[in-house]
Amino acid sequence: MSYPEPIYGDSKGEISATYRPAHTTPNLLSGNGSATHYLATTETTHGEFGLYRMDMVPRAGGPATHFHRSISESFFILDGTVRIYNGERWIDTEQGDFVYVPQGGLHAFRNDSDAPASMLLLFTPGAPREEYFEKVAQAAEWSPEERAEFFIKHDTYWTD
Repeated sequence: MSYPEPIYGDSKGEISATYRPAHTTPNLLSGNGSATHYLATTETTHGEFGLYRMDMVPRAGGPATHFHRSISESFFILDGTVRIYNGERWIDTEQGDFVYVPQGGLHAFRNDSDAPASMLLLFTPGAPREEYFEKVAQAAEWSPEERAEFFIKHDTYWTD
């Protein structure tokens, strides 16, 4: 495998880094008190990846088993214990653990512990996951057709 074709062609480089301080207010607060931080969106990375930090309250739960057809999803545990389903079994992941799920890989995650947990989610290539995070809690109120359209739009295919 070789490096991808260059995207930047100038010989001088440019000032283009972005900085997001750790104390930045979360972009999304859920009804249970969990928070999602949009660290790098598909818009800011020009479609290369999306990186999000999820801070989950104790017993926050999480999505059921699903897969994606066009994006991979990676999990890096920052703090606490996050249960991740790898398609075969549930794994209690802890600080420093990493799980990679390629396109088509069955997975799920949740915080079943009595303590908060925090993790990074990396989607590649970048996908506009922000709308998914912001609206998924409302899906239970929608018609079956509206739910199906929403999940297909966001490359989420449920198996449970």
